[in-house]
Amino acid sequence: MVSFLAKKNNGLLGIDISSSSIKLLELSKSGSKYRVESYASRPLPDGSVVEKNIANLDAVGETMVKLASLVEASTDKAAVAVSGSAVITKSIEMNASMNDTEMETQIALEADQYIPYPLEEVLIDFERQGLSEKDPDMVEVLLAACKKENVDARVAALEIGGFHAKVVDIEAYAMERAFALMCEQMDLDKEGLTAIVDIGATMTTMYILRDGISIYYREQVFGGSRLSTDIQARYGLSPADAESALLNDDLPEGYEEHVLKPFVHEMSEQIGRTLQFFFSSSQYNDVDLLVLAGGTAATSGLAEMVQDDLSTSTVVANPFAKMAVGKKVNTKQLHNDAASLMLACGLAIRGF
Repeated sequence: MVSFLAKKNNGLLGIDISSSSIKLLELSKSGSKYRVESYASRPLPDGSVVEKNIANLDAVGETMVKLASLVEASTDKAAVAVSGSAVITKSIEMNASMNDTEMETQIALEADQYIPYPLEEVLIDFERQGLSEKDPDMVEVLLAACKKENVDARVAALEIGGFHAKVVDIEAYAMERAFALMCEQMDLDKEGLTAIVDIGATMTTMYILRDGISIYYREQVFGGSRLSTDIQARYGLSPADAESALLNDDLPEGYEEHVLKPFVHEMSEQIGRTLQFFFSSSQYNDVDLLVLAGGTAATSGLAEMVQDDLSTSTVVANPFAKMAVGKKVNTKQLHNDAASLMLACGLAIRGF
């Protein structure tokens, strides 16, 4: 068994391994209030992570070492996540009188009924959800299974950096927790239907939440690197100069009209198609709120353009909007990077 689900482990670092970078976040908690103690981010060499799978463990491990050198964290215990596409989840019913050890034994014996892989190739976790509505002697149990290779690669990468993987989470659950915190920090209502669009460098992931609970997840190959590539092509800039210009909002006249708007329109079309795919398989036909996450989300003017394109209330994620910040943290830089730290934040609060 592996800790995919909601067991508590006090004091965890949230470490997000994405396709273009690794991000680390450390939070502390006093009462109901969180504080950012440290955070750091390091870019990954191209091709290190492909479609959320670690393709070059040595490169990811080397970056993890560099990341570790940037922070003075109070713990080496960490939470990391695997993507939803790498995990099988299933709700099953079991006898409510069984303890966890008995459940684990029975699940192992009957795993081939639920998991389409040999048991020796997967890691499994489960969580009691509540009594069955059909039979009060039975309990609903959420079962989660992931191929060992996906988990082992992340655990190994953390170990190279000197970290201990205490929890391997599922991205959708981490984002769910980050969204709940973000609503508190930004005074937003988590009730209703929310679409969180996490725009990575090469992958965009949409999470649909109903009343703060994840109900849908979809990945697509499209990301913010397209915008950087378009800037390089139009203005003859190097990749580093294009990234710097984007970060500093220092682009030539005409950039918004000729580069940003076409990129946003294409991104809006991608989001719209994914939403329509969801609507076609559900009873819903609209979302109440669109939340943009990921590094590209903070691009100046992007949220407003997406809102105009899709006619949907749109905000840029900031789970630290009213949060206290430790002395070691650059507050301005934290808020600039906030949208890209949603997943790391959801992992860090897993420890409380």
